[in-house]
Amino acid sequence: MTVDSSRIEAAVAELLAAIGDDPTRPGLVRTPRRVAEAYAEYFAGLDVDPVAILRAGQDAAGDGERGDLVLLRDLEFRSMCEHHLLPFRGRAHVGYLPGAKVVGLGRLGQVVETLAARPQLQERLGEQIADALDEGLAPRGVLVVLDAQHDCVAARDARQMRASTVTIASRGELSTPAGRSEALILIGGPA
Repeated sequence: MTVDSSRIEAAVAELLAAIGDDPTRPGLVRTPRRVAEAYAEYFAGLDVDPVAILRAGQDAAGDGERGDLVLLRDLEFRSMCEHHLLPFRGRAHVGYLPGAKVVGLGRLGQVVETLAARPQLQERLGEQIADALDEGLAPRGVLVVLDAQHDCVAARDARQMRASTVTIASRGELSTPAGRSEALILIGGPA
């Protein structure tokens, strides 16, 4: 399914009229098209399978050597909160304990980007990333830490401009406090 740009443009024009503005005035006349183009980018992950990304980039871990923690820190991401259709953005820290397979590090960032490019909740996003890594790599453990700022928190209600939300999703050997403490120390978060 691709984004229906014509429907988005019509909806944005209606929204502008509904808030009392004129969608045909010079400053707004191209806004519906701009929003449709932005939404096509924001929601490009709806039709992409993150597990397929991992499977396409895997290699055997080596001569039976499973290895220690693989941790990729500070992956920048942005997503769109499904409650208010306002953006949230932050950093993802993704780690796994290899089983029989490893994956190119760029694939981890692609998984984060793919799952973030959907209407999302931060809590679910972390769980989906962890599930994709677990299914796609069959590692001994997975840890995903997301630290993000939400425009709905910054621009509405409480208007807390500097507040961030931290969520943790873990699987396997990294799901216990002892198992994840090393990874959290390496990330620089709470142990």
